Amino acid sequence: MIKRLQLFVAAFAILAFSPLLASASDPSPLQDFCVAINDTKNGVFVNGKFCKDPKLANAEDFFYSGLNIPRNTSNPVGSTVTPVNVAQIPGLNTLGISLVRIDYAPYSGLNPPHTHPRAMDILVVLEGTLYVGFVTSNIDNRLITKVLNPGKVFVFPVGLIHFKFNIGNTKAVAFAGLSSQNPGVITIANAVFGSNPPINPDVLTKAFQLDKNIVTYLQSKFWWDHS
Repeated sequence: MIKRLQLFVAAFAILAFSPLLASASDPSPLQDFCVAINDTKNGVFVNGKFCKDPKLANAEDFFYSGLNIPRNTSNPVGSTVTPVNVAQIPGLNTLGISLVRIDYAPYSGLNPPHTHPRAMDILVVLEGTLYVGFVTSNIDNRLITKVLNPGKVFVFPVGLIHFKFNIGNTKAVAFAGLSSQNPGVITIANAVFGSNPPINPDVLTKAFQLDKNIVTYLQSKFWWDHS
């Protein structure tokens, strides 16, 4: 009886403290900054990157220029994502945040259904009109959508499939903040039908309840990497 009580108390303690152990973004840094470098000789490995000696850090390690420049949207999905994460700003390493600019072609520019496995996404529209939404997890799979005009903001919870579609007759521009220095992106169509090597067509035929010829056709297409 005493042993069962001890186990119950231990389990209760773990559950009670679990919210403190979980995080919706990258772990908090233990120092002012950790500028990422590729040189492994004099670096310390932290959160996926080697860190520069803090004494050698300079303003360029925390700087990026060019988000004011419109991007070319002449591609199959009609959108272009310009990321500003730890790959562009080494000083973002361990800071748990990043940014993207998204340009959309006039009517039908699309940021296709995708997920960010390591981050939530908060979007603000600067130009144009976007129809955005996300789908909740099983078993509800509820679609939550909104039409956004300039100045409107929308949040996409971490890990959920979401999309952004330009329904206006002019170009659209939006910026998004993400709660990770390297949020990652999984574009659903690319991952399912454009994987390397391809997923066995029998798997996709049954999963999507499609004719096998349709599956093989979709697998033969070139899937544009919008990220």
